[in-house]
Amino acid sequence: MQATRLAGHAAAMPSLVPAPAHRIVEQPDCVTAGPVGRLLHRTANPGRFLKFGARLQPLLTWPAIVLAAIGLGWGLFLSPADWQQGDAVRIMYVHVPAAWLASLGYVALAACGLLSLVWRHRLADLAAAEIGPVGACVTGLCLASGSLWGRPTWGAWWVWDARLTSVLVLFFLYLGHVALMRAFDDPARGARAAAILALAGAVDLPVIKFSVQWWNTLHQPDSITLTGAPTMSPSMLWPLLITAVGFSLGFAALVTARLRAAILEARLRGLLLAGAADAGHA
Repeated sequence: MQATRLAGHAAAMPSLVPAPAHRIVEQPDCVTAGPVGRLLHRTANPGRFLKFGARLQPLLTWPAIVLAAIGLGWGLFLSPADWQQGDAVRIMYVHVPAAWLASLGYVALAACGLLSLVWRHRLADLAAAEIGPVGACVTGLCLASGSLWGRPTWGAWWVWDARLTSVLVLFFLYLGHVALMRAFDDPARGARAAAILALAGAVDLPVIKFSVQWWNTLHQPDSITLTGAPTMSPSMLWPLLITAVGFSLGFAALVTARLRAAILEARLRGLLLAGAADAGHA
């Protein structure tokens, strides 16, 4: 009975356990019709991603460390203080990149949900499982640094500002996604439920973005937009942008490392379960 149950768990991970070529053709893990489907099918191979990720990892990690160090050093110690907020504005060099990544990370999470539900992409669920915890940590950093910035600026650690509240909702969405991934005995059911939550929760992203235009909030309008010139001094803008790039590369490096480890772990677990099932039949 134990061997039968283990074999059932192993069957839930066919994309990570080596399988005969005819089985992959008969039961593909993602829809292959059309050029988009064929592209997704090529990028869904875990072995191919492991090789690609091994080459990509240092290209993400070392630039992330260097750029984050340069940007934070420049912003925290060399950039000028704000004429109104004084040195408290230096929290911006952590808070703003964390806020950008909180939203961008959830965009990636929702994209993985779409790939999983529509194209049954093999790596989408695994990638979502690894993006969720990293995104939750970044969003928590955004909320914590915002609270530290708000105390000297607004005179309170927390206010129910529209943007603050919508980012808090985003933090709970990340936590809900992480919980759903692990809430079912069947990993496929948990991944599907989490993918649905990721897509449904994406409606919070435009609320975060446009909250300062839609409501009267304590947050100032965005200083950097795609449609206009920045409204901050270049001596503050450049360290902020460098830090944001460094944080973004660091986010990608963490997710890549976690995803590579998850693929190797799932493959090892599948082989152990398959061996236990064979021993039970013998």
